[in-house]
Amino acid sequence: MDHLANPFRRTGMPHPALVDIPWPSAAADVTRRMLARCPRAAETPLRQAPGLAAQAGIAAIEVKDERGRMGLGSFKALGAANVIAHHARDGQASGRTYVTASAGNHGLSVAAGARAFGARARVFLSETVPEGFAQRLRDEGAEVVRAGAAYEESMDAAQADAEGGGGTLLSDSSWAGYTELPHLLMEGYTALMAEAAEQVKASPTHLFLQAGVGGLAAAAAAHARLAWGEAPVIVVVEPEFAPALFGSIAAGAPVATEGPVSIMGRLDCKAPSLIALKGLAREADHFLTITEQEAQTGVERAADEGLASTASGAAGLAALLAAGPVREALALDETSRAFVILSEAAEA
Repeated sequence: MDHLANPFRRTGMPHPALVDIPWPSAAADVTRRMLARCPRAAETPLRQAPGLAAQAGIAAIEVKDERGRMGLGSFKALGAANVIAHHARDGQASGRTYVTASAGNHGLSVAAGARAFGARARVFLSETVPEGFAQRLRDEGAEVVRAGAAYEESMDAAQADAEGGGGTLLSDSSWAGYTELPHLLMEGYTALMAEAAEQVKASPTHLFLQAGVGGLAAAAAAHARLAWGEAPVIVVVEPEFAPALFGSIAAGAPVATEGPVSIMGRLDCKAPSLIALKGLAREADHFLTITEQEAQTGVERAADEGLASTASGAAGLAALLAAGPVREALALDETSRAFVILSEAAEA
């Protein structure tokens, strides 16, 4: 585990690449109304994990359980559904084709959202994505296109297809010149935090938020500050093989990183979303990277507690359980109440 205290907390990162990038949305009221238009929308539970809290040496761990979200098994269902619900409200969704690339749950969200609102979805997958997942996309009505040996190559193909007139690009990342739809997509994730704020027994002292490109972490952090103020310690967790946000904070600039493939496949993103980086540079207190073994141990302990997930889905919890060496730096003690997100279901 590597640890980095955020030098930009409260002020944000003063870098030219972020000047024209919007801040993540914090309020969830409009999003919750939009998502209520989706036939699959329903609240997910908040679970207690006393056994894991005892292992971590803290007072409580509360787990926002996203494994059943909209029947798709992941928080990602909220993102594309929010975008497409907004378009449907304005009469812009029916018959529209949404184009994306996916290594996992984002593609399902686009497919299901398109199906719910009378639109179409085309999802580009790299050669490494299992055929079982491709079939799940087809079952949701999506057209599946294989492109490239890695996610980055399938993303390039999706972008080229959209720019060539194939449809509307709906990515869960953002970059210079492409922020409007990912900003709205990230706003969808605030819905789970609004639910959590109503469900928790007491305001958490710590949030451990896993990150790939950073969309979930940034949206969760933004709403957490709105709901609970400056007091909670917000910790962003990434794989050591893909420290896109950690590396960018350390460099004081958006950077792309390199590394082997991680077992935390949904988090194995080598470049940050610029919207997410801008928000987390201001709102997060600490950044952690966890090893493959720490992730594996965490997912096993979660399963033992009845919280079966993947190494990606349980990464925030894994970091909390492995945080002994940085416990003092994170201000963790026996009175701490931690909040984590179990972001996806275990793979069949």
